[in-house]
Amino acid sequence: MRASPSAAQRRDERLFEKLAGLSDRPSRRQFLSRHPTLLRPEVVARLSEIVPQKVRVDVREALALAEAAELIARRLRSPEALAQGLRAKGNALYGLNDHRAAVEHHEEAARLFAKAGQTHEVARTLSTSILPLNLMGEYDRAHDAAARAREIFTREGDDVRLARLEINVGNIYHRQDRFAEGLGAYEQSYQRLLPHRNVEGLAVALGNMAVCLISLNDFPRALETHRRARAFCEQHGMPRLVGLADYNIAYLYYFRGQYGRAIEALKTTRVACQAAGDAYLTSLCRLDLAEIYLDLNLSQEAMEMAQEARVGFRRLGNGYERAKALSFLAIAHGQQGNLRRALRLCTEARALFVREQNSTWPALLELYQALILFGAGRLEEARRRCLSALASFTSPAVASKAILCRLLLARIALRAGNLGAARQACAAATKDMAALDLPALRFQLHFVEGQVEQAASRLDRAHEAYRRALGFLETLRSSLRGEELKIAFMKNKLEVYEGLVELSLRRGGGAAAEEEAFSYVEQCKSRSLQELLLRDPTPVPPGAAAKGELLGRVDDLREELNWYYHRIETEQMAPEERTAERLQLLRGQMQARENELLRVLRELPPAEAEALELLSPVSLPLAAIRETLPEGAALVEYFRVGERLLAFLVTRSRLEVVPVAHLSTVQRLLRLLRFQLSWARRQTAGSSPDPRDASLEATRVHLEELYQELVAPLRSRLRDARHLVFVPHDVLHYVPFHALHDGERYLVDTYSISYAPSATVFALCHRRSGGHGSLVLGVPEEHTPFVADEARAVAAALPSAELHLGAEATAAVLRDHGDGKQFVHIAAHGFFRPDNPMFSGIRLGGGSYLTLYDLYNLRLPADLVTLSACVSGVSAIAAGDELLGLARGLFRAGAASLLLTLWEVPDQSTAHFMKAFYGRLGERPRADAVREAILDVRARYPHPVHWAPFVLMGKI
Repeated sequence: MRASPSAAQRRDERLFEKLAGLSDRPSRRQFLSRHPTLLRPEVVARLSEIVPQKVRVDVREALALAEAAELIARRLRSPEALAQGLRAKGNALYGLNDHRAAVEHHEEAARLFAKAGQTHEVARTLSTSILPLNLMGEYDRAHDAAARAREIFTREGDDVRLARLEINVGNIYHRQDRFAEGLGAYEQSYQRLLPHRNVEGLAVALGNMAVCLISLNDFPRALETHRRARAFCEQHGMPRLVGLADYNIAYLYYFRGQYGRAIEALKTTRVACQAAGDAYLTSLCRLDLAEIYLDLNLSQEAMEMAQEARVGFRRLGNGYERAKALSFLAIAHGQQGNLRRALRLCTEARALFVREQNSTWPALLELYQALILFGAGRLEEARRRCLSALASFTSPAVASKAILCRLLLARIALRAGNLGAARQACAAATKDMAALDLPALRFQLHFVEGQVEQAASRLDRAHEAYRRALGFLETLRSSLRGEELKIAFMKNKLEVYEGLVELSLRRGGGAAAEEEAFSYVEQCKSRSLQELLLRDPTPVPPGAAAKGELLGRVDDLREELNWYYHRIETEQMAPEERTAERLQLLRGQMQARENELLRVLRELPPAEAEALELLSPVSLPLAAIRETLPEGAALVEYFRVGERLLAFLVTRSRLEVVPVAHLSTVQRLLRLLRFQLSWARRQTAGSSPDPRDASLEATRVHLEELYQELVAPLRSRLRDARHLVFVPHDVLHYVPFHALHDGERYLVDTYSISYAPSATVFALCHRRSGGHGSLVLGVPEEHTPFVADEARAVAAALPSAELHLGAEATAAVLRDHGDGKQFVHIAAHGFFRPDNPMFSGIRLGGGSYLTLYDLYNLRLPADLVTLSACVSGVSAIAAGDELLGLARGLFRAGAASLLLTLWEVPDQSTAHFMKAFYGRLGERPRADAVREAILDVRARYPHPVHWAPFVLMGKI
């Protein structure tokens, strides 16, 4: 049995805890003066034992204890005690990443131990010194220290110290990219330490084994080993090593293309490392988050993370990492159009890399600067910097960077009108690409080729190049999990769809060309929303649905290919003399998995192939969309190609494409309209403006102007239509089409009108149906006194209605009672978050809120869901025409159609509309009921601010 500590030992331990909290030398001197019993050699020895353990938990406290040990030793005038204190301080300085100072302390400690004849302590100190020497790149000195320490430990028969020494030797091999030798050293150390139950050594050996397995591209073993290491460290109370394991696991997810999991893991790890006082790992998490955000075009988030990482690394004195943070910050500013700031940061980062003797990153920064200058239209400056970067990318190890340079040179030449030079640069890029298989680069190559051929009026070649680009784009997009990441990823890649739409129409007229163009429009718009609608309305917990073995293998292979693509990209950034062999190995392993993926896809049985298809965006063919259109209905889908807006008119029997307005004109008119509506909302205060009011006249003028731009070119083709489905694009999502005025009447006077995010979404909604009965929630507030009356009137008009008012109308009631209803009506205050649309929501009773994320977790498969709430229909328009607002969440929850409002409506006119709508709902189709309710409200409240915000989306 282990002996209990004596009273003196317990007293010392309490004093050690106080010493650890002292932050400066004077306070420690005063403390030791008050506690002279600490001035003993055994106290120095004990503190020296505590410091390496404390480094794993709180490095600042470890340094405080090490400096106290040194101070006591100097008071004692004992060379042996001073050697112990210096070694402890060297260990703490290593934990603080001050490697040069750590080595100096270790060398002085070893000298003192040798002078005192303490050879065992000399060996311990030499073994410890390997770590900072390794990180300084002093590999020969590190190997020499290891050899001297091994000789002493072997002579003394110290098996534990020999095993711990092997960990440090493995670190040297790993730093030199001798991964197999490093893994062998770690495994040998682990096996030798097991019988001795050396907790710290076992934890470090496990973690280092996992890192080596990453470099050897053995993902399954790496992940499993990291998880073992994490569990072991958590079990034995080593939070800094837990944080390191979490960081490495996040790194694995990133390289596998699991961006969402990587981001969440890095965020969690950052918080844990911050709490543990690990400033380096905290900053490293921020740096990696910045890189991921840049990949996904989330420039603001990238900027914040890069700036925080920059500050952290500057405090730590890590030049290389600080330079990378500056580079990411520069790229983020470039994405946001901050030209001067981006270029200045590039120059600053380049100087840091030169100081760090890094040869690759300065050239890469030249390329980044060229990209920024190209975006600003400074073509000659961009060309010079690009050529300078290209001259540095001569090694096969950085072939991908040379390709990026050539593609930028092609774009510069294209912008300057030099098609010959552009084609020549593309040809050179194609030649360089032969040895690589990176989908992101191939997408860019074929897209630029398409632009060059289109500019030369070689339309067939341009069309084929764009189609190849689109194929690689789909591959890249399908590897992402999580709709937010997919939406962000597509932000700057939509031009390929525009190009295909334009070329389909230019290459030849007729129905086939128009149908092809329409198919590309549908592939481009609301893609992620389509995926949400194609899945089960209730989210399935991870692992709840068992996949077939082959389908699971498809997922694994996709992620493994992401891993290899990232590894190859990273390898190309490493010093060229150490990468050629590994690149060849990586490419061989990548190609083997690509071939296996093709084989598995061919072997998938029909049922699993269909399940796999749901993982990719699906747009319905034109015939399937037409089948859902009722007789007398016409669908008008707008799409922007450059500055020009096109209208695709779809009926049950025909498809026509009609050029309409220019985007800039519509944007100007829409700004004027929104100004008038905003002014009118402030003036109404619950009462109607006079019909002769200047606001009404000005509003109608803008509605007439928008009509002439967007609808007049189509009007002759709409003679036989009774109902119009508008599918807006870009800023047109903010246009109340039913309120557009032809000079004599509003559009809603002639047609019933509804809306849809895309034609495919419209058709998918028509496949849905609700249950029976109704649920009505009403939450009156001081500024909405008519909500209670509205809710009671709606409940009286609907079949088998459950009515919940005030504090009883909670999110829990909606969750528990909404499933299986035919109609769901919610009258409550809604809010739109332009800063973060995914957190827009509704304030319900009992202090509960319903955000877009909450809606994703509801099951609400109703025929109609009405949000009689302020701005319930407002959405942010993200890349790919994705609507980010409450409508998205309700469609995800299973609703077939939605009745929403585009802006805040006066309480009284809202109640009037809802009573009129539900009073007619049982007698006619809901689109007709909406139209007649609008006309009813307009008769009493003529200004569009009262009646124009009500819109029907989805099934009609």
